[in-house]
Formats: sequence, structure tokens, C-alpha cells
Amino acid sequence: MAAPDRSTAEPDPATAVRGRRRTAVLVGLLAAAHALLTPATSAAQEPVGSCAWQFRSDSTVLDIAFPDVDATYWVLPYALAPGDSIELHGTYPAARYFSLNTYGTNFDTVDTLRDAQIAPDPGSGNPFADAAAEGLPASARRWSATVVTGPADHARNEIGALPTGGSPTAPAGFLIVRVYVPDDPASPTGGVPLPDVTLHQGGRAVPVPTCSSDFDPADYGSGPVERAAEAAVDRIVEGAASGAFPGNNPEATFVSPATTSGLFPNGDNKYIGSVLTYQPGRILVVRGKAPTFPDTRAGEPVTTPGRQVRYWSMCQNDQVTPYPVVACAADFETATDAEGWFTYVVAAPQDVPARATADPTVTVLPWGSTEVPKKTLLYRNMLPADAFYPQSVQAAQGGDPAATMGPYYPRAAYCDTATFEAGGYAACLP
Repeated sequence: MAAPDRSTAEPDPATAVRGRRRTAVLVGLLAAAHALLTPATSAAQEPVGSCAWQFRSDSTVLDIAFPDVDATYWVLPYALAPGDSIELHGTYPAARYFSLNTYGTNFDTVDTLRDAQIAPDPGSGNPFADAAAEGLPASARRWSATVVTGPADHARNEIGALPTGGSPTAPAGFLIVRVYVPDDPASPTGGVPLPDVTLHQGGRAVPVPTCSSDFDPADYGSGPVERAAEAAVDRIVEGAASGAFPGNNPEATFVSPATTSGLFPNGDNKYIGSVLTYQPGRILVVRGKAPTFPDTRAGEPVTTPGRQVRYWSMCQNDQVTPYPVVACAADFETATDAEGWFTYVVAAPQDVPARATADPTVTVLPWGSTEVPKKTLLYRNMLPADAFYPQSVQAAQGGDPAATMGPYYPRAAYCDTATFEAGGYAACLP
């Protein structure tokens, strides 16, 4: 199969519209969190908002903090006082991965509860933990979980919210549902509804309806408070992203991030990254051995034995606020040669070598806007198997990934277009 060619995925006239949409959604998200922190004026105030899952983040709407193109994120702001909880009832999606995640207002992880950890309801099966449940109808793939303020017991399908520390104040945070690589690309939720939400507060159980399909966070205002909230979010993300790959890192070399705090990190993913700058006629060439994975888009079960990781991807990102993604090639979208090695060419359209687009073992990733001074190319590994762990990105955190990952370390080098045209990747990589 010919390699995917993303070399034309440059900013288009819709970019400005997406930018305005991103601003509106971000304003709404922060306005909701601000409302939750505001002292209640009546008993009717909803600590999880007027409807559930108001906010969706992906590469086109709320594109911040280096998201993965093959994942979608649904956000529920919350503020839980001691003893409060949020009850969730859902259906396991038909997808590569899903998880429940809680975050503070500093966008750092509080807790993660992933698909295979969530025990099914009585009479149901979990296809992420049991291959026999793979073909069950949605009605037999049900689960329940609870967001709690005290110590969370994952064995009881509990996930921790922000701890209250015994204070009567209800700290605001965010609950996020992640879905990666749905079997049906047209259904980001994996072919199932978003989880039902019930708030338990003061001995009362209050169902929170899911937002209707015509709910639009863009309806939020854009006054001084909202603009200040948006600026505050940008400052958090700016500080986190600039700290992840500081300027003293060598270019065109994958290194471990100093931190991912403040970037809504997924506890099941780890990353290495390379900082890049553009020069006309220059491309980046990346080569490494691809970990094996369950190709769910091709019909393989998530539980397929012998796979080295649940998921991996290579993503090009802008290293400028709000740190959006340019494009990704997920594992199933990445071309490999007969020995399982990948080769990426990251280039602006005018610099892409014809040899790269003609080679079925090369994947072309777009550079993105050449006006953005720096880029960050991120390589993700998700949930490595025990046998593969020593060569995974996870094992390389805080150290030198080139020293531990062996052939799975993505070697990278700048190269002239003409050099690649004459000799392929071998002429570019030492």
C-alpha cells in the first residue's frame, strides 16, 4: 500500500474560522470553571454545569497542548465538595482505547482510569480485557464508574477528583473522556453515546442531561472576564510547553521532555520529542523500527496477544501558543518496509522530494506553516507490553532514549531535498 502523503495539509482558509471557534470554546470552558468557583447564589447551582460534556477537543475545535489527531476528548468541568461524587454509566466504545481522566485547573493529571481497568456491569463484558466480549452488542458492553473526592479505589471503578483536603470549598477541575482510533472514523465516540452523568451532592442524586447536539459553546460571551480566562489558560499551556522542551535541546534529535505537566497529559502515554526549525530546501528524515500494535481498523481485537504497544504515533506540532497539532501519522497510517522499519519525511510542500512520495515505504508529514519559528515533532508510545517496556518510550523517561530504545529509537537528521532525491533516507542519516 502506498504511504499516506500529508504534504498538502497546510493551513487553509478555514484556519481563521477554526481559530475563532477555538477561542469561543476556550472561553466557554474557562467560563464554566469560573462559574463553578463562584460562590453559589442558590441551591440550584449545578457543580457540573447545566449539561454534561459541553466541550469537545480535537485537532479542529479546541486544538491546544499538542493533541493527537486520532483522538477526541470530551470535557466536563466539575467542582466537588467533600462527600460529593459523580456517577457515570456508559458503554465500552468500539475503538483502540478509551479512558477517564481527571485534571486540576493547572491542567495536570489527578487520576486516570483506563478501559481495561473498568470492570463491566453484571451481565456485560469488557472487550478491552476479554476477547470473548469483542462481538457482544452494545447492550452487553455496559460499565459504571464513580468520580470521588476521597481515596479512589480503581478496583471499584473509582477515579479520584481533586482532593478537598477537608476544606468545605469545592475545588474546580476537569473530567475528560478520551477515545483513540474508533473503528468507525465517522463516529468519534466509538459508536456509542457519551456516558450518562449523575451528580451526588448532599444526599441527593441529580441526573445531569447530556448536552444536545445543537449546544454551542460559542454562545458564551467574550467580555473582560472571559478574555482574562482565555489568557490564563494560554499562560498555563505556554509555561508547560516551553518547559517540556527547553531551548538548549539539540535540534533534529529526539529527547525526553523535562515535564508534561500542564499539557493535559494522558497517563497512559509517554513522549519523546525533537525541536525543529525551517529552512528552504531542507527536510527532516526520521527512521526507526515500528512497534507492533493491534490494528483495530483492520479488525484485530485490542487484546490480540504479542503486540508490543497499544498505540503509537508521530505528530508534527507548532511550538507556539496554543501549541496546536499540524498533523499526525498513527501506527496504522504509517508505512513500513519488509523488515518493519518506518521512514518519515517532514517537509513543506515545495520541499517534498518526488522520491519520497513515490516510495511506498515512506510516510510524508507536512511541516505546517513555515512562518512558525519552531516546531515540535512528538513520538508517542501507549501502554507497552512488559516484554517491550525496556525499549519503550516509557522506559526512556528522564534519561537518554537513544541509549535504551535500541532500533526503536527514531533517528532523525536534517537533509537537503536534493540529497534525499539522489540517495533516499540512507543518504541523509549517518
